[in-house]
Amino acid sequence: MSANPVRLQAITDVEAYVPPAPSCVPGETPGDLFGANVFSRTVMHKRLPKSVFRSVVATIDDSQVLDPQVADAVASAMKDWAIEKGATHYAHVFYPLTGFTAEKHDGFFDPVGDGTALAEFAGKTLVQGEPDASSFPNGGLRNTFEARGYTGWDVTSPAYILENPHGNTLCIPTVFISMTGEALDHKTPLLRAQQAMAVHAERVLTLFGHTPSAVVSYCGPEQEYFLIDRHFFVARPDLLNSGRTLFGAKPPKGQEFDDHYFGAIPERVLGFMADTERELFKLGIPAKTRHNEVAPGQFEIAPMFEAANVGADHQQLLMTTFKTVARKHGMECLFHEKPFEGVNGSGKHVNFSLGNATEGNLLLPGDTPHDNAQFLVFCAAVIRAVHQYGGLLRASVASASNDHRLGANEAPPAIISIFLGDQLAGVFEQLAKGPATSSKGRGTLQIGVDTLPVLPTDPGDRNRTSPFAFTGNRFEFRAPGSLQSVAGPMTTINAIMAEALDHIATKLETAVELGTELNEAVQSLLTELITDHGSVVFNGNGYSDEWQVEAAERGLPNLRTTLDALPELITESSVQLFERYGIFTESEAHSRYEIGLEHYTQSIMVEALSTLEIGQTSVLPAAVRYQTELATNVSALRTAGVEPDLDLLHEITSVIDDLRVGIGALRLALDGDHGDDGLAEATYAQTALLPAMATVRAAADALEAVVADDLWPLPTYQEMLYIL
Repeated sequence: MSANPVRLQAITDVEAYVPPAPSCVPGETPGDLFGANVFSRTVMHKRLPKSVFRSVVATIDDSQVLDPQVADAVASAMKDWAIEKGATHYAHVFYPLTGFTAEKHDGFFDPVGDGTALAEFAGKTLVQGEPDASSFPNGGLRNTFEARGYTGWDVTSPAYILENPHGNTLCIPTVFISMTGEALDHKTPLLRAQQAMAVHAERVLTLFGHTPSAVVSYCGPEQEYFLIDRHFFVARPDLLNSGRTLFGAKPPKGQEFDDHYFGAIPERVLGFMADTERELFKLGIPAKTRHNEVAPGQFEIAPMFEAANVGADHQQLLMTTFKTVARKHGMECLFHEKPFEGVNGSGKHVNFSLGNATEGNLLLPGDTPHDNAQFLVFCAAVIRAVHQYGGLLRASVASASNDHRLGANEAPPAIISIFLGDQLAGVFEQLAKGPATSSKGRGTLQIGVDTLPVLPTDPGDRNRTSPFAFTGNRFEFRAPGSLQSVAGPMTTINAIMAEALDHIATKLETAVELGTELNEAVQSLLTELITDHGSVVFNGNGYSDEWQVEAAERGLPNLRTTLDALPELITESSVQLFERYGIFTESEAHSRYEIGLEHYTQSIMVEALSTLEIGQTSVLPAAVRYQTELATNVSALRTAGVEPDLDLLHEITSVIDDLRVGIGALRLALDGDHGDDGLAEATYAQTALLPAMATVRAAADALEAVVADDLWPLPTYQEMLYIL
């Protein structure tokens, strides 16, 4: 394979790759490793006074108010444990509205008068920090001159040690708020929404005769990602700047054979996976499943379920860990939703359920769900929530990068619907007409091979085209993008579930108070709920054109782009929902809308500038060099008395002209009037910049297919996706 010097050197470096030394220790088991760097309940039980330990556990398990008197004892024990683990600094870790993790490091050791240093970490330092609040996205909540913000210890998410060859750090998960109390992060609204949902879920459980312990929501996010050799990554300015390739011709072989999906994991990738899992285990992150995904170079990891708040924190930590370990293995981990045109993008399917210590998983139907009234009530709450606030769910996953994925035949459509499967759909169809008297049962699969066992079959299939699908004991929200925090979608799910469960609890409480027997009230309510909200249930092909038409007839919104979806954050019904359940004030809701617009605009602006730079300084010069070679060849042939074939020269010249025109149009678009407010700027980015970029790309990709390989400056899709 020939290539220009930069590409050739990258390929040479890939082929000379030497894996790092294995990090596993002989005799080490995952059980010994799991949670080794976490200030866990076991560690607290050993190190805290009994009264302090009981107080902290009551806050974690029963959602009791944190006793401020315990802070000093916890801080002292945490400091001693961290220093024993080699920590020299501590950091309040928070999750600003950038979508990434932020942290401010401070040293444990302070100098004393005799020339030595003393390790100090007081309770007030554990509980509260003070980073700058004006330099993070805030959507108008703070001005540049209003810089004071606070981090506050989240006792429900355990502290941990982040290892580094240059010194370890004690990391303390925190909320991030302004000095006037507005949430400037993803964690605070998630905790608020979780609390609101729990209040009304516990009301419902009380009606069913339980004395419920605290209800929590759970999430299990499936993380998809790409791996490419880092030499290719640094040779692609578009990947460096925007996380996706803005140029790239389709390779001869893509994913059409489906041979990568669940295929044998490449040795280099398996080494990376083993290292990441080792690091995740030490941090108490329960990584469970790993496999090749559909697209070449694409993979997936899925952890086990955790409480939503902890799961969201762990998901952010997982992405950081993946980036770090990938570089150790000479690779770059790409989380962009669509890093490569023409092959499947990456999502982050969020599996959602809710439950508690006494009743377990509240979305577990049992073998005969038609008899499981409690399950049906909670399932009906999901149906009502998604039907009423499908637009909000769509807005919770809206971004410029996710727009490249949603709606294509690789990801769920932008229309938010629910898949129930044959068993539950049958039960709710019965409920729409009266009592449900039967449920489709499990079957058996006869394979026809005597040596194989008879396999039980589930009572319903799965639907990979549904955005919100029931999968046996949970719902899978398949629309979140691989790059985003799961805290946003989980906040929305908890918020809309709070409203649905409040509605259900109020209806049932009122009916019982008026003398209606509970079972009769439940039956009546379930019939009402599926009648009013059943139009959101769809078990068919979400990719089909017919569904687009049918969904419109059902009144389901089809919010195709981010700019269609973001206004759902500030509708009257959404603001009322947020305010009623204490999740966002009106100003906080509007700030999320403004931040969404700003991030959308900035993302496309970076891509447009990168497209212009690469088109002008890399693609066009390479094409002109090839054009010159062809013209020189034509001249030489004529001098030799041979009539040359001018077709290729004319073809190249025509496409170069297209590229020049496209670059000029993009330059004019970048210099044009972008508007004077967030919506106008975002609309301009969508309607002017994206089409101009597409024109430049079309010409550049056409040139890649014909320009001599030794002149082409950018690593190709074939190289990035297959050389690893």
